[in-house]
Amino acid sequence: MAKNLVIVESPTKAKTITKILGSEFDVTSSMGHLRDLPASKLGVDVEHDFEPHYIVIQKRRKIAKQLQEEARGRAAIYLAPDPDREGEAISWHLARLLQDDEEAQAKKADAKEASAKKPASAPSKRSKGAGAIRNGRQIFRIAFHEITPEAIKTAIKHPRIINLNLVNAQQARRILDRLVGYSLSPLLWRKIGRGLSAGRVQSVALRLIVDREKEIEAFVPQEYWTIEAELQRGKGDPSFKAQLEKIGEKKAEVRTQADADHLTAELKKQTFSVGDVQEKEQKRYPKPPFTTSTLQQEAFNKLGFSSARTMRLAQQLYEGLEIGEPNPVGLISYMRTDSVRIAPEALGALRSFIGKRFGKTYLPAEPRHYKSRKSAQEAHEAIRPTGVAHTPESVKPFLTEEQAALYQLVWQRFVASQMSDAVDQVVSVRIDAGKFHLKANGRTNLFPGWTKVYQEAKEPERDDDALPEGVLPPLAAGDRLTLLGCTPSQHFTKPPRRYTDASLVKALEEDGIGRPSTYAPTIQTIVERDYVRRTGGSFVPTKLGRIVTEMLIEHFPEVMDLKFTAEMEEELDRIEEGDLEWVSVVRHFYTPFSARVVTAHEKMREVKREVIPTNYTCEKCGKPMVIKWGRFGQFLSCSDYPHCKNARPVPTGVKCAQPGCSGELVERRARGRHFYGCSNYPTCRYTTRRLPTEGKSSGEATDDSEAD
Repeated sequence: MAKNLVIVESPTKAKTITKILGSEFDVTSSMGHLRDLPASKLGVDVEHDFEPHYIVIQKRRKIAKQLQEEARGRAAIYLAPDPDREGEAISWHLARLLQDDEEAQAKKADAKEASAKKPASAPSKRSKGAGAIRNGRQIFRIAFHEITPEAIKTAIKHPRIINLNLVNAQQARRILDRLVGYSLSPLLWRKIGRGLSAGRVQSVALRLIVDREKEIEAFVPQEYWTIEAELQRGKGDPSFKAQLEKIGEKKAEVRTQADADHLTAELKKQTFSVGDVQEKEQKRYPKPPFTTSTLQQEAFNKLGFSSARTMRLAQQLYEGLEIGEPNPVGLISYMRTDSVRIAPEALGALRSFIGKRFGKTYLPAEPRHYKSRKSAQEAHEAIRPTGVAHTPESVKPFLTEEQAALYQLVWQRFVASQMSDAVDQVVSVRIDAGKFHLKANGRTNLFPGWTKVYQEAKEPERDDDALPEGVLPPLAAGDRLTLLGCTPSQHFTKPPRRYTDASLVKALEEDGIGRPSTYAPTIQTIVERDYVRRTGGSFVPTKLGRIVTEMLIEHFPEVMDLKFTAEMEEELDRIEEGDLEWVSVVRHFYTPFSARVVTAHEKMREVKREVIPTNYTCEKCGKPMVIKWGRFGQFLSCSDYPHCKNARPVPTGVKCAQPGCSGELVERRARGRHFYGCSNYPTCRYTTRRLPTEGKSSGEATDDSEAD
């Protein structure tokens, strides 16, 4: 009897599931999507309800043929790609491929039967449309959120049909993205330079970064001062610090050094005493387990991982790794999710683990239940360990350093999410000195609770004048204090921070732009297109990114509008829920959009034809050089083009640091990375990753960050 066949999209996933299911099943992989819209043309019939024309992807044709051959003669086929829209679409395309093969095999069999010249009265033993391989065969869809023996076997026992609402939602997104990309990208090629691209989500993400940079450039720092006093209750007691808060009943606002010096001198003349002490217990609650967005944010803030690196590592942890057990183990649940739900079985196992590992005081009386975002798919779960008993320490020897770091983050956050509150003693002290009132804050931990397992990454402070919360000595109202010192400090208000991987993902989620599966690819695309650069861990738009954004905003305001894009995401969600028909959603978008495309071809300025005169001379023909726009931004071109095709990078105006060299630094690109080299290359081979002042305009650190 033929074995049943399970088809997944990843070889690693196939290997893990093979060992779980044993000899009754064959498990193979599709290597992702097998069919898609053609790369060489639009592939969407806009005149006939946006009918898509799918083809087998060129580099997947061999795999598609192998899968069709493997599927022949099987009693049952289980389609097991990931449990989301993309996975459902892969399943649907697989089913269509297998059905096409069935029909082809049936036609061959019928032709062979006819050629045998049997009597006309002899009926066919095969029902209409059936082929030899269809006898008794069924195609099922199975879905699971973790790759464990229990989850896989349960899915096999409870197969279902393909969810066409999910397929339609994915198809609508794919067609919308194709319509936008195939309309805007050629427009940008014509107006700016070849190789550029625009997209429904990527261009909005780029706009966020460009708009933030404009805010930073327009920001005017304001000077202000703080005054800090070092105080002591009695000799031998520890000193503590307090900050001037009020003068009389008004908030102390010190704008100049002269005012700060005057107030400092006045303070030194005063007698200090404790005016009031407020003490209270404060609970700190744990955060829910990770979603895709929060995992990417925390992995960047704690580990320095880009969104793309985080998702690549999470995929490895999900699909299964050898950890010294008989079979490979999928260590975490599915990593593309916006839900914070925990399955009841996993919740029960976690509470049992906490009670045994940490004791009853660390276990709340009732389980915690977290609320997901409005758009979350509650059929999914949060990202969690598949088995809480697989502690970070126990699996670390079998993982790479990065895999271990990310798994520890997931495990600790999950465990902490169901532990007791942390409890602090918070003290606020008012100190009186004549008409001056100062404030001191203190915080002491009384019970660690969930913080015994997990410490949240702190976002960078926006103000360096914040009052510290240390441990204060025992103080009571009326206590006399001795002034040990009084120090004024100058500060300046700071501009908004540039976006990082973490803050950009957070902004995209809060604005409803994209979904869990799109955050990392969106960021990766705008980096690869050279629309933004990573500088000191932050995104800085390039001149190219800015000009593309400005032109798209001018001619396609809806596409570049955050609210419009978020509403489109909501409509895709409604298609998934079966509340909207996908063709009407696409038509509603495309009708006004296509009209704007026609207008833009006529009225959008042709930046590629604009030239900026320079004082540089072409070293090949002696004619003046001009600045033009191209795929990677501005470059120097000979004004006698096309007769002279000499071109080179635009000098930055920064002198080469190599002793004795008179060259200037120019921006260069190699293997997708940017650096600065001497204009006298190859005579001078000086290079640097960053210009001397780059990355400092908004107070950013200038250390390098990895850039996947």
